[in-house]
Amino acid sequence: MKNVAVFLFLVTTAFAQQSLDRIIAVVDREVITESDLNFTVQQLAVQNRLDPTSKELRDRVLDGMINDKLVLAQAIEDSVIITDEEVTERLEQQISRMMYQVGGQQKLEEIYGMTVNRMKRDFQFRELIRKQMLVQKIQNQRQMQLSVSRREVEEFFATYKDSIPQVPMEFELSHIYIEPKPDSTVLRNLVAKVQNIADSINAGGDFAAFAKRYSSDGSAEQGGDLGFARRGSFVKEFEEVAFTLSVNEISKPVKTQFGFHIIQLMERRGDAVRTRHILFPLQMSQANDDTAIVLLSRIRDTVLKGENFGVLARKYSEDNDTKDIGGDLGRVAADQLDPAFADFVKASKAGDISEPRKLTMQNKYGYHILFVRSITAEHIIDLSSDYKRLEQLALQFKLSTTYEHWVDELRKTIYWEKKM
Repeated sequence: MKNVAVFLFLVTTAFAQQSLDRIIAVVDREVITESDLNFTVQQLAVQNRLDPTSKELRDRVLDGMINDKLVLAQAIEDSVIITDEEVTERLEQQISRMMYQVGGQQKLEEIYGMTVNRMKRDFQFRELIRKQMLVQKIQNQRQMQLSVSRREVEEFFATYKDSIPQVPMEFELSHIYIEPKPDSTVLRNLVAKVQNIADSINAGGDFAAFAKRYSSDGSAEQGGDLGFARRGSFVKEFEEVAFTLSVNEISKPVKTQFGFHIIQLMERRGDAVRTRHILFPLQMSQANDDTAIVLLSRIRDTVLKGENFGVLARKYSEDNDTKDIGGDLGRVAADQLDPAFADFVKASKAGDISEPRKLTMQNKYGYHILFVRSITAEHIIDLSSDYKRLEQLALQFKLSTTYEHWVDELRKTIYWEKKM
């Protein structure tokens, strides 16, 4: 964690002193500052366990950032658009991934010197993600125009077969995921409690004091203050209320995936609002968990008696990303298995179905049963049996080569200069 501690100093200094930030490259109308480079280097270092102080890494990252700025300039020229909702979704994914990599939300907040909620709304973070997505989108648009013929695949295999690594052991997986539901009595009591506190605030109570006392959110110590944010920064249910309140107005209880909120609009500035809130999480009991586990156990027994797993996933699963495709989690290499279920999968044979297991998904948890549809042993890649994989490798090679040529052309037509 020493490198992470170094990054805490770099990032907090860069955020606090942006006016003193040194420009190290200019590309078209964009600049790359030293803090931009530090941020990107550390993000890559954390994700890949690299040394963020390596000069070779910093030089390579800077060249990549210049290339990205060139592509960004072309994306703007071509009027490519990324919505606030798309930015929010990507930022949520990246923050979840970083929390896993550094060891949890508290550790991540220590590293960045701010709460996760504030991180999600910070303009610099969001603008960085938006520009990254613009670059990716124009790349994808160009890549969609490319394909490889069978002859190109065969030529690629003939040229590179000795350097292509072995195909790792892989598993085709599906799952059915169910979240525990709170008891109706508990839910009613919680709503009544939230409403009573909202009434007390409306009667003259100190919102910040109530937030510090009752809120389970990281913003509690700041009196629930969430700072300024634009649309797309919050989950849909929260945002629909927050942006319709009048200044100083206090909302009725608002239910989101995180629990119930009391929201107050503190200030409006253009298309941004400054809000504060008090979060009351939905507390689950062991009985709620047991209900979900029992249902999954019954579904598992039904599958073992011959029912189709995919049909039952479409009927029962609450994983919206996979339920419509029968719970399909795709083909996963042994070294890429989620630690939450790697032990079961590696010890399984094709056709095995797990007992219900706890699974955390982003900011919530539930239980799931996992179906091992098939297992492919590790082997040397073969043109006939692994043609689809080779086709993807050949396409990636063609995409990479074509992209490099395109960026070389952009370097000739768009102004750029290093200032180091």
